[in-house]
Amino acid sequence: MSRSFGLVGLPNAGKSTIFNALTLAGAKVEAYPFCTIEPHHGVAAVPDERLDRLHSLFPGKKKVPTAIEVVDIAGLVEGASEGQGLGNQFLAEIRGVEAILHVVRCFDDPDIAHPMGNVDVRRDVAVVEGELLAKDRETLERRRERSAKAARTGDRSAQEEVAFLDRLLAAVNEGRPIRALPLSAHDQPLLRELAPLTAKPVLYIANVGDEGENDLSRDLAAVARESGAGWIVVRGKLEAELGEACPDETERRAFLREYGLPESALVRLVAEAYRLLSVITFYTVEGPEVRAWTVPAGTKAPDAGAAIHSDFRDRFVLAEVMPLPDLLAAGSERALREAGKVHRAGRDYTVHDGDVIHFVSA
Repeated sequence: MSRSFGLVGLPNAGKSTIFNALTLAGAKVEAYPFCTIEPHHGVAAVPDERLDRLHSLFPGKKKVPTAIEVVDIAGLVEGASEGQGLGNQFLAEIRGVEAILHVVRCFDDPDIAHPMGNVDVRRDVAVVEGELLAKDRETLERRRERSAKAARTGDRSAQEEVAFLDRLLAAVNEGRPIRALPLSAHDQPLLRELAPLTAKPVLYIANVGDEGENDLSRDLAAVARESGAGWIVVRGKLEAELGEACPDETERRAFLREYGLPESALVRLVAEAYRLLSVITFYTVEGPEVRAWTVPAGTKAPDAGAAIHSDFRDRFVLAEVMPLPDLLAAGSERALREAGKVHRAGRDYTVHDGDVIHFVSA
C-alpha cells in the first residue's frame, strides 16, 4: 500500500517543480500562474537503504520498495473557495490523501510572478490555509443540512452528528484547522467519511533557490513549529533538473552530494512524512520478492499481515520475526535460525520498525 499526499500552494510557489523533483514525472513548469490546469498524479518508489542491504542477502530475488503517491493541483489564490482561479475546482482531488504537502515559495525571482506581488511567508501560508478552511466549511455545512433534517424527526444518531458537525464548524469559522481539535476515537468514523482537508497532517515544503536555506525558509520553519506541523527545505529547481538529467539513482545521489545534499528531497520528505503519520516499515523475503511494507506504528502482527493479504488477518497462526540488524549480522536467514535468534510471535505481537517477518497462516 502506497502512502498518498496532496500538493497545495499559491500559484508559482513551485508545486509542479516539487512534484517533478519527487516523482520524476516531468510535469509542465512555467513562470506564470495556473500552468497546472489539470491535476497531476505521480507515484515514486521510496529509496530505502535498509531494503538495499536486506536484498543483498537475497540477490536472486526481486527488490520491491514501498511507494508514495503525489497529487498536484492548480495553485490556490485568495477567493478560490468563491470561484477565483482554478485551484478550488480540484480540491476534491486531494480529499482522499493522507497528508497535505504545502509548498511555500521561499525564493525571490523577478522573472517569476508572485500572485500578490511579493513573497511574504506568513501571509502566503495563511491564504492557502484559509481556502482549505473555506472548502471544509462548504463540506460541513452541506452535511449538516442533510443531518439536521433527520435530527428533526427524533433520530438520535442524527442529533449526535449535528452536534459534532456544529463543533467542527465552530472551529473552522474561527479559523482553526480541524486537526487542532481534541477528537475521540468515537469521532473518527464520521471524520474519515467527511475527509475534511484541515483534519489532515501538514508537511510544509520550503521551496528555495540553489543557494539553499535562507531567511524565508527560516520563517516557514517557525510557522511549522508554532502549528506542530512538519517541514523540510527543498532546492526544487535543482532537484527537478537533476532528476530529469540523471534518471539513475546512484548517479543522482553523487551529484546531490556535490551540492552538499546527502539525501534527495524524496528521502527527506518520506522520513518526515512517515514521522508525521506515525508510519513504520517492515520487510518480507517470501517467494520471489524482498519487499518493504508500511503500516501505522502500533500495528499488531495479524493486521500487518493483512497489508500483504487480507486472509492473513483471519487465518493468522504466528509470525516468525527477524530483527534486521540480527539478520544482517548473521549473513543469512539460515544462519540466524541456527543461532536460535528467530522469534516466534503470536497475535499480540506489536510490529517494530525494521522487522523482517514471515507470516504463518492456517
